[in-house]
Amino acid sequence: MSPNGVLTAVRSCVLGWVTLLAVTFLIERPLLLWTAPILGASWVPTVQLALECAGLAAVGWLIGRWGNPGVLTFAATLVLPNFGLVPGIDFPWLFRLLLDCFQNTRYLGSFFTSLTTHIFLFASLFIGSHLSRARQPTVLHIK
Repeated sequence: MSPNGVLTAVRSCVLGWVTLLAVTFLIERPLLLWTAPILGASWVPTVQLALECAGLAAVGWLIGRWGNPGVLTFAATLVLPNFGLVPGIDFPWLFRLLLDCFQNTRYLGSFFTSLTTHIFLFASLFIGSHLSRARQPTVLHIK
């Protein structure tokens, strides 16, 4: 990887984490606390997942402006412990559930639920990244 690519990847990771912190603490958590009494306890996990998907799509859109390696690097940093910023992403827990599935089949439901949650969250990140590059610049030709 070229020095420019390394700089882009580091810049994308720093910008992604700063944006994720801002989205989580300034938008997602206050909105979740405000809507929880209205929606009821049974809807809180669904709303939380939807807000996390929207937040990761926004982060993906922002860091996707610099290209795919930055998004891939940021996604790789999400695999590390993320201090509860995105509670749905927890790879050690997913791996532990996978190992538990080999010992007892009662863990299969939890494993597939957690796997689906991970797929939704990472897909949101990559879809947001794709949307940031999808629009071509409009050029006006005047004769």
